[in-house]
Amino acid sequence: MSKLSDHITSVIRFYIEGFRGMTIGRSLWLLIIIKLFIMFAILKLFFFPDMLGSGYDNDEQRADAVRRALTIDNVTTN
Repeated sequence: MSKLSDHITSVIRFYIEGFRGMTIGRSLWLLIIIKLFIMFAILKLFFFPDMLGSGYDNDEQRADAVRRALTIDNVTTN
């Protein structure tokens, strides 16, 4: 178990030292983080509305709607 924990510790230290030594990489990681924020936060608000939250009163109705959409609608289209 000691060898495994030593190996994990050395891998973690490798990445920490690598991130400390970055110059251009920091600005690239900042761009990646901004891009991910735009993709997951901003676009979700505009393109993926909460259809189940606004159209149904409780969890049982939401579950029934999902169940119908997955089973009954697919049987009729095939």
